Formats: sequence, C-alpha cells, structure tokens
Amino acid sequence: MASTFVLDRVASCGIVPVIAIESVEAALPLADALLEGGLPILEITFRTAAAGEVIRKLAQKRPELLVGAGTVLTAANLESARDNGAAFAVAPGLNGRIVEQAQRLGLPFVPGVATPTDLETAMALGCKLLKFFPAEALGGTAMLEALSAPYKHTGVRFVPTGGVSPANLVAYLKLDTVAAVGGTWLARKEDLAEGKWAEIRQRCRVALELVRDARRPRP
Repeated sequence: MASTFVLDRVASCGIVPVIAIESVEAALPLADALLEGGLPILEITFRTAAAGEVIRKLAQKRPELLVGAGTVLTAANLESARDNGAAFAVAPGLNGRIVEQAQRLGLPFVPGVATPTDLETAMALGCKLLKFFPAEALGGTAMLEALSAPYKHTGVRFVPTGGVSPANLVAYLKLDTVAAVGGTWLARKEDLAEGKWAEIRQRCRVALELVRDARRPRP
C-alpha cells in the first residue's frame, strides 16, 4: 500500500536516493546536499545500525524532506521506521505479514516484486506502488515493460531499483508505469564518509536534468 500523497511525491521527484549511512553526524549535511540539488526525498536503508536514528534526525530537523525507510525486512524494522518518523517504508521483496502490519500502523509500504505472481499478491494486499528489484539483473526495461503490460489498466506503478544509473534512468522513466527510479549512485558510502557534499549536490542536479528530459513531451 502507498498513500496517494506518497505516490504523488515520489512520482514528482522521479528519483529516490537509496542510502546506507553509517554516521548520524552525516545526516544533516547529506539532507542539505540533496535539498540544494533539488531532491526533497530519500530512502534510508536498514543496512546500518545508524538507520533509525538518522531517520529520526532527518524527520525532526528537515521536515521538508520526504524521508523513507528502506530494506524493511522485519516487524522490528517496520516499527522502528514508524516510531522514528519515516513517511513510508520500502522492502526488497514481498512479505504479506509485513505489508499487513504496515497497514495496521498506517505506514505507506512499497514492497519489492520480481514476477507476475509477486505483483498480483501485492495488488491483492492493496499495494499500488511497487519496487521492481533487482531491476537490471531481472532484465531491465524490457522485462519491466513485459511484466507490467497486463496490469497497466489497474493503475499499479513501479520504482525500479538495482542497477539503475544515469546511463539508463531515462529509458526507465519513459515507461508509463514507472513512477520513479531508485538509485544508490547519488550518495555512496564513501561519499558520505569523505564529506563529498558538493559532488552529491551536483549528481542530483544532473539526474534531475535527465528526469526532465525523459518527461519532456515529444513532437
């Protein structure tokens, strides 16, 4: 499930930076680099011990950011995401129990799908925004176009993630079922560790130019 608000915000951005962050101290400089680069959204993954505290700090100190929690694999992850102020949660796969718990908590949830069976299961659970993961390893845009074709009339939309880069994000965004792409290239662990905020800011600007190009009406 994903609320209309979250779906609209994700789609309006076109890109969701997917970030594994080790240091709470890097949270606000990271947020400012993203905002100055034009991206008011990010997904903090539960791949590090700092994730919950980072989400809390961003939600409290940078309310203009739409802060999501990623790699939400367990009930504990989900509760931490909600308790720390995440606006939405994302998983690499589809776990019906986690989806149902997210519904009980009122937290918009974006599960990962890779097959038609995954997709139909997610839809039956009320999910309209789905993560297509790992996108490139599964066959990229050709696979996603084929997978989504029988379901276009339902309004389901996708956030392909995994192997997405500046080289292929335009091709993904040109698919009418793609709301946005997820990307780790915008702010890598080494960039955060070395404080490369200007580089992150510039990557965001370049990526958003590509989004605008992908969405520009063609004659």
